Amino acid sequence: MGSIWEIDFYSRPILDDNQKKVWEVLVCESALDISTKADSLFRYAQYCPSTQVNSGWLRTALQEAINQAGKAPIKIRFFRRQMNNMITKACQDLGIPAQPSRRTLVLNHWLEQRMEEVYPQEAGYQGGANPSVRLEKPLPQRLPDALEGQQWVFVNLDAADLAEMPEWEIGFGEAFPLELAKVSPETRIPGILIFSPRALPLAGWMSGLDLAFLRFDTSEEGRLLLETGVTESWIVANIKKPQLLAEAKDFEEAKQKANGVHFIGVQSDPKAQSFAGFWLLQEVNL
Repeated sequence: MGSIWEIDFYSRPILDDNQKKVWEVLVCESALDISTKADSLFRYAQYCPSTQVNSGWLRTALQEAINQAGKAPIKIRFFRRQMNNMITKACQDLGIPAQPSRRTLVLNHWLEQRMEEVYPQEAGYQGGANPSVRLEKPLPQRLPDALEGQQWVFVNLDAADLAEMPEWEIGFGEAFPLELAKVSPETRIPGILIFSPRALPLAGWMSGLDLAFLRFDTSEEGRLLLETGVTESWIVANIKKPQLLAEAKDFEEAKQKANGVHFIGVQSDPKAQSFAGFWLLQEVNL
């Protein structure tokens, strides 16, 4: 499998000599495995004058990144919806699929680090909060029949247990190094296991959804929601039983203590020794 890249192309809190915002493209390789070393992932950064912000400039910058990496990625993820047309056009011109996604974890952490350590050192730096991305919030949809499992349960694993993930038998999945999320080995990582006799087809469907994160929503009774893509939201379950409500609240509390880290596993039954699918997820504020 080839690499997946994450990119951001947007203005930074820096003014040029003409008091115009300086733009920047950030390109980094996605971490697809828990054993990946974050500092070994490919990264590329280049400032862009505000007068040259267009898909042509971005295409040239991406080509330079490809030249430095030695190989083009199989696809590029980006979270900033307002840049959809420009990023998609630049990627199309290079023959690379572009995918709006909230699964841009390496990029999000790198951007935070640059906000704290890099941009304040630049001439023309203008302090202030990093503007968040305004994401639409459509009504959560019922899961397609193909994604409904036979049963599911809340579970927990120690972060140290997840270190053995490369040795597990997993059909579909994706992970990232826990160092990215600043999670210690003893941290309790919450998640859910979904059981289905159609576990492999179900996991295959889920792998095409671009999983972002799970969250327990209390705004309308109690619902466990699966967030995918940039704005899609699906109802995994309506939770009404007191015991399940307590477990759902515990899941959300444990997730917050684990810096948003959690997981979804798909198995044929509770006694299975392998996973048809396993995804390590993190909820982050974009």
